[in-house]
Amino acid sequence: MKHIKIKKYIGTALASLFLVGCSDILEENPRAIFTPDYFSTPEGVMGGVTSMYGHLRYMYGNGYFLNVGQIATDESTWGQNSDGNVKNLDFSGVGTINPSTSNTGAVWNNAFPNINTASGVIENATKIGTISNALIAEARFFRAFDYFLLVQTYGGVPLDLGAGELKFNSSTLRSSVRNTVPEVYSKAIFPDLIKAIEDLPVAGRVTGGVTKTVARLYLAKAYLTFGWWLENPNNIPTYPVADRVDLEGHNAAWYFQQAYDVATAAITDPGPFGLQASFYDVNVATKDRNKEMLLYADHTQSSSIYNGGDLSYSGGGFSTDYFAGWFEQFNYPGIRSSSSNTSWAAVSSVQREAEQHLGRPWTMLAPPIEVFKNTFTDKTNDSRYDGTFTTVYRGNWAKAGNTAAVLYNANYLPITNGAPVLTFLNTDTPGIDYSNSVFNSSVGAGVLPGRADFVIEPSYFSRICYPGNWKLGPYRTDNGTGLGSPNGSSTRPFPVAKFSELYFIAAEAAVKGAVTQGGKSARDLINVIRARAGKWTFDNNGNVAKVQDNSAAMVAATPAVIDIDYILAERSREYFGEGYRWYDLARTQKWIQYGATFTIAGATNPNDWKDHSVKSFTRTISVTHYLRPIPTSQLDGMEISAADKAAYQNPGY
Repeated sequence: MKHIKIKKYIGTALASLFLVGCSDILEENPRAIFTPDYFSTPEGVMGGVTSMYGHLRYMYGNGYFLNVGQIATDESTWGQNSDGNVKNLDFSGVGTINPSTSNTGAVWNNAFPNINTASGVIENATKIGTISNALIAEARFFRAFDYFLLVQTYGGVPLDLGAGELKFNSSTLRSSVRNTVPEVYSKAIFPDLIKAIEDLPVAGRVTGGVTKTVARLYLAKAYLTFGWWLENPNNIPTYPVADRVDLEGHNAAWYFQQAYDVATAAITDPGPFGLQASFYDVNVATKDRNKEMLLYADHTQSSSIYNGGDLSYSGGGFSTDYFAGWFEQFNYPGIRSSSSNTSWAAVSSVQREAEQHLGRPWTMLAPPIEVFKNTFTDKTNDSRYDGTFTTVYRGNWAKAGNTAAVLYNANYLPITNGAPVLTFLNTDTPGIDYSNSVFNSSVGAGVLPGRADFVIEPSYFSRICYPGNWKLGPYRTDNGTGLGSPNGSSTRPFPVAKFSELYFIAAEAAVKGAVTQGGKSARDLINVIRARAGKWTFDNNGNVAKVQDNSAAMVAATPAVIDIDYILAERSREYFGEGYRWYDLARTQKWIQYGATFTIAGATNPNDWKDHSVKSFTRTISVTHYLRPIPTSQLDGMEISAADKAAYQNPGY
């Protein structure tokens, strides 16, 4: 490791005393550094634990970290405004992955300081005598959490940061040795999570605090992931080179069974957690921090310091800003209507607004056409399409100070504030005129006879113009009657772990051969999620109440026999665009199969909104790319030979 970064400063963090009681919140006071002496006091231990929650913000909610989990999968490719950091990871001929600039170091650079902090807490807390086992268990959870993220991203990583394996390091040693994948799981991840489950409370000590249930989710997922690693069905290489053998002598089947047992135990005994009534209820901002959210990177609109990001305007892409939602939103302010009904007099009718359907548009990640035609085929029964994307962009010009009661849109038909200006259609529709010879939407949309809204059909969704990710959109309660602060970082909590994933983990383990319990087969478990997806509580893009139960139709449409491909399809429908996808495809060794080809329209000329030519693209993904590169900053900081640095780096980079 580059130990100079974590010798006496364990990482810039936010530290403070915790409040007591599950109804309280986590209160933070800025602290620049941690020193070894700091952990010798109860205040230091509690401050260290608080910083572990704060460190989530450096990854979850960061757009470039989201990119690492999305780009080059069947869910995302580069968008019109993508920079090299995004394009370099797409493997589609527009860039080359670079250990210095491709943002794959976000995990490495943020996980290790936090791991060292966790080790400092674990070592010192028991010596103080007044620190509860439950508080220490929070540190154990986060140490395992980070090691699990590291091992999935890079393969084997160091357990010794300079003072011995899993020891708090305060030395200036600038060398490092990577442990193997089995060592990381068996020595760090599994023991810490097992102990955390034993000592953590059922209900969080503070709002958003880690619990038995979230520890069970991560243990089950770690068992599942290691089972796949042992089985290695597609012969994906690992690094450092190691035999696919468990240190404890168990085989892949044993780990799949453990994953199933732990996940179903959490489902059976959930504590205060559970599934929301509808998919919309999971993701609508007014119900954030709901019972389905097991872990999140929290934010607030009350203070830029405690928010971890600017509240009014942000240059974006730095530190702990929550700007991930910007990546998956197209440049909708380019939409134009007319102030005249006889000749086109362009008016910006859809303004940037700090509202969940809108927000700041960066157009960095675009979904391929297959997302809309293959993944989300059922847009009638299944509420998840409507609860994932913004497909209707409505007029809000009054909030920008334009006093016109009416504007004119497609076919010179009148529209009022709140009416649809642009609609992304659910299916391809004959008769659309995209020529814009009279009406000019300015985003390449088409016109249908009799409709006042401009329209685009799925076959023409492009890198330039596509439905935005509604789930990650911003939300503020201080907008008043205006547009609010759409350029400020989001103040919503970014979801890290959801209760629903326990069903997917157990179902995947069952598909891999785990012996199931009555009523909890793979199909049973998936159907719990699918039944919920059929229950509508609100028509999101229609912006009207909708109480409809299509669960019977959803369950009836589920195949009699569930396979891994069906589970991956359901995972995409449930977690689309949230950063899960690359990790899901890497775990199941399906990345090349799923990510190799895709189609999308546009971008022959990146500034040509009217380019509707659909093209097929091929990605060149090697098996060595299943591990991300060790960041150059790590290698540059080590005092070892050039040959040793080359050997330290993952193959292929």
